[in-house]
Amino acid sequence: MNLSRPAALALAAALITLTGCASTGTGPSATAPAPGAPSPAAVTVDEHADRTTVKVAVGTTVTLALHSTYWSAATSSTPDVATPDGTPTTVPSPSCRPGGGCGTVSTSFTAHAPGTARLTATRTTCGEARECPPEQRSYQVTVEVTG
Repeated sequence: MNLSRPAALALAAALITLTGCASTGTGPSATAPAPGAPSPAAVTVDEHADRTTVKVAVGTTVTLALHSTYWSAATSSTPDVATPDGTPTTVPSPSCRPGGGCGTVSTSFTAHAPGTARLTATRTTCGEARECPPEQRSYQVTVEVTG
């Protein structure tokens, strides 16, 4: 298929916008250590970890890095188990067109005590003037912290 340059650029832009919104994932991007192995000091999860559980040890930093600037900063259901570390960061992509939502929103949490916390983020927009379908409006990962 031969496309004119403007048509090819429009198609590429549409695919980039849809990719950031359509990713729902099926498993965590960070894997838990083998039984008996030490837990890593830091774990980063993204859209691929949506609706999964990550097991970490006390003291581990868990960072949610969601690839669209339309995501809200993540929150913890149990802040005494997984405590937010400072201010979330939003880093727009320098090559993104205005309103495209390209970039990341990252929020870090420290596992302070044994227990379970749900880290959640939401969005209503999946692209310029495009509302997200219900199944793409929320993100949740469960963090199980062991002593």
